[in-house]
Amino acid sequence: MQPSNTTETGGFLRGKAGLIIAVVVVVLLFVGLPAYRLLFVASVVVGLIVAAILFLWNKYHPVKEADVNNKRPLGLD
Repeated sequence: MQPSNTTETGGFLRGKAGLIIAVVVVVLLFVGLPAYRLLFVASVVVGLIVAAILFLWNKYHPVKEADVNNKRPLGLD
């Protein structure tokens, strides 16, 4: 018999409750462990740089239809 606070998908915190718990954990880590602030800022900076590079690459080097070999990989028509 499964506990009443779990679902068949395996998670017991879903939706808004899970989001609130995640935000609280991040805030507590920022307050309690200052090194996490540096790690978070560095992660955001690296993520923004990678996003900008990918955006610019795809803007100036778009994928052409001729470049795509298998247009229907599942064979659906």
